[in-house]
Amino acid sequence: MDGREGPVAASLRFRLSLWISTAILLGAAVAGLYSYVDATSDAHHDQDTQLRQVGYLISRLDAVPTSPMARERVGDVDFDARLVVRFIDAPGVPVPKPERPPHFSPALPDGLQTVTSGSETWRVFIRTNARGVRVAVAQQTAVRDAAARANALRAVTPVLFLGPLLVLMVTLLVRTMFQPLQKLAAQLRERPEHDLGELDRAALPSEVWPFVAEINKLIGRTVRALSLQRRFIADAAHELRSPMTALSLQAERLAASDMQGEARERLGALSAGLARTRILLDQLLTLARTQESGNGRLAQVPLKKTIQECLEDLVPLAEARAIDLGVVGDADPTVAGYAVDIAILVKNLVDNAIRYTPEGGRIDISVTEAGGCVVLDIDDTGIGIPEEERERVFDPFYRVLGNGAIGSGLGLAITASIAHQAGAAIALLDRPDGMRGLRARVTFPAAR
Repeated sequence: MDGREGPVAASLRFRLSLWISTAILLGAAVAGLYSYVDATSDAHHDQDTQLRQVGYLISRLDAVPTSPMARERVGDVDFDARLVVRFIDAPGVPVPKPERPPHFSPALPDGLQTVTSGSETWRVFIRTNARGVRVAVAQQTAVRDAAARANALRAVTPVLFLGPLLVLMVTLLVRTMFQPLQKLAAQLRERPEHDLGELDRAALPSEVWPFVAEINKLIGRTVRALSLQRRFIADAAHELRSPMTALSLQAERLAASDMQGEARERLGALSAGLARTRILLDQLLTLARTQESGNGRLAQVPLKKTIQECLEDLVPLAEARAIDLGVVGDADPTVAGYAVDIAILVKNLVDNAIRYTPEGGRIDISVTEAGGCVVLDIDDTGIGIPEEERERVFDPFYRVLGNGAIGSGLGLAITASIAHQAGAAIALLDRPDGMRGLRARVTFPAAR
């Protein structure tokens, strides 16, 4: 099945419009056919009545006009409509044969009848008065049928126009009635990932309220499950900090004692593992806190001041590796977010750049305003990240293989969570100058 045809065929709006339109068109067709037949019958009935009235009027003559001129004047009552009058022979009342057709036989009985005269068919009304004068009033059936069809078409025309008009109105009305559902779908599609608030059913039809209520219950269950999961991670990380601190202190005391080279080497590996575990616990706590902090009101955070505060903690690490770390430009915009979270975001990105940049490298931090947005760029001269892995590095615990930097794979996951909380977009790009390295870009929406 075509991916485009499937949703259309399953659309309630499409099926409702189709069935109502089909019913309207069938009703219009039946009404039009009935109107056409009825109007044709009425037209024929009116024409027969006209023949009778003319026949009664002319039959009041006491005698047949004697001169052919007089008979012709009486006979051509309405020649344009092919309504003609002929006098017919009666016992004792001979009538000269008319010069122009039609000619009707004296054997025809009184009353309405259809007669063929020559190559033409006529509808004839014959009447004999008290003095024996027989008069025939006739009209050509082709003229009668043409007039009847014209009357019938005039009667059917409103129905023919009304059918398509009603179909168009039904389509527009159905589309209008389904617009609240489309708006609801658009709102859900545009919602940030962290927004798990209930759906508002006020603007929706009452028939949809039970469905929305169940969706809200499902959202509530999802929120509770996520909260329990995050609380468990935070509690577990918090409980593990104390024993990890105790183990680290024991390792430090052990390092101060006299031990052989192999034992000291193994102690160094143990201390490095304990350090990585402590970093992991701290990052787990940070991740849980940032994921839970999306319910408050965002504040206006000065980005340049935040960067300077982060650099105070990271400059010693950069100097230890002879890395040129600095800020480019004088822009000082504000962004919407939580001050602590924005600081973590900047610190994580700069810390990653320092860890993955070789000694003697360079890291440039720049802030610009473009298109109503605030753009934070961090360019390094490190080893970079393969393009096919640049989306996956934002997943928790995912690390790029082939580097020896110490980490847990949670730094960029925390950064992405904070960016989403602030409504910002984060991306990893190639450096625009073509040099080896990576550009981490965070695009904040304009502060309001």
